[in-house]
Amino acid sequence: MNRGELEHFSDAQLLEAHVNGHRRAFTLLVRRHHDRMAAVAYRTMNDPQEVPDALQDAWTKAHEMAAQFRADSQVSSWLHRIVVNACLDRMRRSRVRGAKLVPEFDAQLADPCDRTRDVDLAISINRAMRLLPEDQRRAILLVDVEGYSVAETAELLGVATGTIKSRCARGRLRLSVMLRSLRAAV
Repeated sequence: MNRGELEHFSDAQLLEAHVNGHRRAFTLLVRRHHDRMAAVAYRTMNDPQEVPDALQDAWTKAHEMAAQFRADSQVSSWLHRIVVNACLDRMRRSRVRGAKLVPEFDAQLADPCDRTRDVDLAISINRAMRLLPEDQRRAILLVDVEGYSVAETAELLGVATGTIKSRCARGRLRLSVMLRSLRAAV
């Protein structure tokens, strides 16, 4: 089987081909999903410098655990969960080492007269998101940014759907308080 044939395989078929010993199948799967998984890692991690290592951990774990994939979910959901868990593991290890996980909130919020207000707004929202507790930030990222349903998010994070709903509600309330001054700028 050559690479051209593999490109027409579904994600599940690629994973199965990898498990059955096809050397290029996993590489193609990584290429298909790398950008989206990298975006997930950047939004999950507090330290962007840790993202490449977290991604490497995640791809290694996915490579090793491919045979354990249950076809009751999408491969992309399975990969997403592995990436999120790799990021959380790396953040826990950093916390144990005493690393600073939440950056100082020292920048001014967006100025409505500034021509770069869209950039300022995005930076302000990103900083505010990083001030949320990890569980609330992850729930909001998955539901509101990534577009996963509450049920899918609950499955990805291994918690009840009610927990996701309450984490999103509490996180959104905190964000609205933190970003209240930006409303006039938008």
